[in-house]
Parts: sequence; C-alpha cells; structure tokens
Amino acid sequence: MPGQTLTVEVADATGRLSDQQVAYIARFVHAAANLLRVSGQLRVRVVDDAEMATAHEEFAGVPGTTDVLTFDLTDPEQIPDGRPLLTAETLFDARRPLEPVESDIFICVDEAGRQAAKRGYSVERELLLYVVHGLLHCLGLDDHDEEDFWLMHRMEDVILERIGVGRTFAGDERANSDGTGSCG
Repeated sequence: MPGQTLTVEVADATGRLSDQQVAYIARFVHAAANLLRVSGQLRVRVVDDAEMATAHEEFAGVPGTTDVLTFDLTDPEQIPDGRPLLTAETLFDARRPLEPVESDIFICVDEAGRQAAKRGYSVERELLLYVVHGLLHCLGLDDHDEEDFWLMHRMEDVILERIGVGRTFAGDERANSDGTGSCG
C-alpha cells in the first residue's frame, strides 16, 4: 500500500488557467483527498473540448465532449482485502484505512466554463467539482442509475462544503435555481 501521502499534479494543457487557478485546484484536491483518506498519485490534466472529445470517443466510445474522464490505474492488489463499501456514512470515517489511488483525471475547461457561467461561480470551482467526482469514482462509487447519480452528487457537495468551498453541483438557490448539475 502506498505511503500516507497523496501526490497531486495539475497540468493545464490548454494554457488558459492562471497559476492561481491551478494552485486553487491542487490545494483543494489535497484537502478533499485528506478528507476522503486517499493516498497515492493523482494526475489531473485540464483539456479543451477538442482533446476531451477525442479522449471520450477513444476511451469510452462516446462521440463528443464531456466534463470529466477518470482513468483509475490503481493496482487491484493494493486495495485492502475486506475494503468496506463506501457509503455516505462510511466515506468520512476516520477509522477507515487509507485508500490507495493511482489515477489520471481529464477535466474539460470549456465545459467548466459553460457550467460556471450558468451558475455564477468560477471555472476553477467547477473544475474542482470534476476532480472530486473522479476521486469518488476511484473509491468505487458510481452514478449510472438515477439513485446512485443523486447520491454521488450529494456526496460531492458534502465534500466541497467540508473543505470550505461550498456546495457546487446542486449549489444553492443563488447559484443554481433549477437544481441541475453538470457531472454525469
């Protein structure tokens, strides 16, 4: 099992984010990973619609862009035997063992820009939501049916609230009056 730390690399392949925006994402990814008891390596690549659409089709077989793609490269042998099923109740349990993560996450700055503009907050906050979404996928959560979709996105908002960012997917009445979100 990896050590007690998480290495986070955030690379902006578009060149459109400032150093401060990249630092914001990295800082809060670390905070979320600590809260989620994650260790290992996480590489985040900020891409545009064109690169995301190419990756989406190549790796998921789906044409067009998307908000986030997660490539969980964790060695299954590193995952502890008897790994507890993660739920809203167990996700933040400080007694839960550290979860090893080896992951590449692509996040789309163009989609983040569209969603952030609709909701009235920063693009880096939306990008952070995408990384948290990817981390939850690495921890075994999914959002393929409607119940799991809403549970996962509620968990994202709880995580973002606990690290001081605030609800982002569901947002609040000022940020998102229709209750919709972008990760899916």
